Amino acid sequence: MYTLIENAHLVMTMDDDAREIASADILIAGGEIREIGENLLASLAPEVSNKIKIIDARGCLVTPGLVNTHHHLYQTMTRAVPEAQDGLLFGWLKTLYPIWERFGPAEMHSGAVIGLAELALSGCSLSSDHMYIYPNGARLEDSIDAATEVGVRFHPTRGAMSIGESKGGLPPDSLVECEEAILEDMVRVIDAHHDDREGAMVRVGVAPCSPFSVSRELMRDAAVLARDKGVMMHTHLAENEEDIAFSREKFGCTPGEYAQDLGWVGSDVWHAHCVKLEPKDLAMFAATRTGVAHCPCSNCRLGSGIAPVVEMLNAGVKVGLGVDGSASNDMGNLISEARQMMLLQRVKNGADAMSVRRALWVATRGGAQVLGRDDCGQIAVGKRADIAVWGLSGLETAGSWDPAAILLAGPQRVRDLFVEGRQIVRDAQLATIDLGAAINRQNTLARKLMA
Repeated sequence: MYTLIENAHLVMTMDDDAREIASADILIAGGEIREIGENLLASLAPEVSNKIKIIDARGCLVTPGLVNTHHHLYQTMTRAVPEAQDGLLFGWLKTLYPIWERFGPAEMHSGAVIGLAELALSGCSLSSDHMYIYPNGARLEDSIDAATEVGVRFHPTRGAMSIGESKGGLPPDSLVECEEAILEDMVRVIDAHHDDREGAMVRVGVAPCSPFSVSRELMRDAAVLARDKGVMMHTHLAENEEDIAFSREKFGCTPGEYAQDLGWVGSDVWHAHCVKLEPKDLAMFAATRTGVAHCPCSNCRLGSGIAPVVEMLNAGVKVGLGVDGSASNDMGNLISEARQMMLLQRVKNGADAMSVRRALWVATRGGAQVLGRDDCGQIAVGKRADIAVWGLSGLETAGSWDPAAILLAGPQRVRDLFVEGRQIVRDAQLATIDLGAAINRQNTLARKLMA
């Protein structure tokens, strides 16, 4: 099946030359981008042109699909919980843990469907997820199945917590697991679902939750396991001042030093947040090619601070964008997240600190680099056909002088979204699932939790 995206007003490729191509066509086949140019239909063989699906992109901006590098999809079930609305990180977690321990497979699956649907409608074609609780029979498959239904490319991570309150950890004992069982299940899900081939729709990682909820031994063992299996590693790091104080008190070092000591740096590692990463640790991340998932809205919501993203990028640190869990955002709109990042970096460093184009690069190519996906995040021949088509004829763009500046004046919902060449959003509506039914199911489950 061939698809031709035709007559795009502007294509922002995010390729190595940062090309922006006016009046361009993109030919898609077999899940990959086959050709980019003008008037491609006229040059196609009759046997191709007679079977082609044409997407009219006149008046549209075309970008690579956005990439989300950090989420807790199950948390869409606990948006705007009143008691947690004004809490700092540790207090916020302690409020929500008793609710989450009542979840099961249905809540996990529903939360993932809603979260991934929201991401897709905001132009996201590839998302990671950090699932670190497994109450009442929940499994990583609950989120993997949801991603298959919605149609997004998915990097789930088998997270874990192993140190409960009785042993000096933050979470209740009811939400922690035996470390031997954690490692066994990491092996199980990797063997069952990880695909290291180019164009893979599912790649699994390992992700002990955080320094305040797992042991040093589990961090080390998980790193050894991940490298033996050839998968990536993910955790939270240096999120706020509480996080820094905990690390210094318990480990006698900064979070960055802690990560380095345990082998949690390298091109196969990415850390969420890093709001309070010290300059020397930032330099170490750059030297080791360690990635960072920047979550600006969540950092604002929890009062954690403004991450030094410009400084990271200038130093050569790999940086991607993340919406974080919907209990701390409380939305999952990735194009809105990119705008928030851009604005906060300007607040911190000046109006010329981050351009629209640089912010969009972080939201696409940057995120793909963080997740180790050289086959995604750019519009180039031979790369995967993960493509977002943004309508520029709406109210938000009326009067705009620059079609690329959608983070200043642009839509909050993508018009069309292609993942591996398959159209999963059509005319700003999800084409893969009954979204109304999914919303009703989510609200029914949420009401039971509220009772």
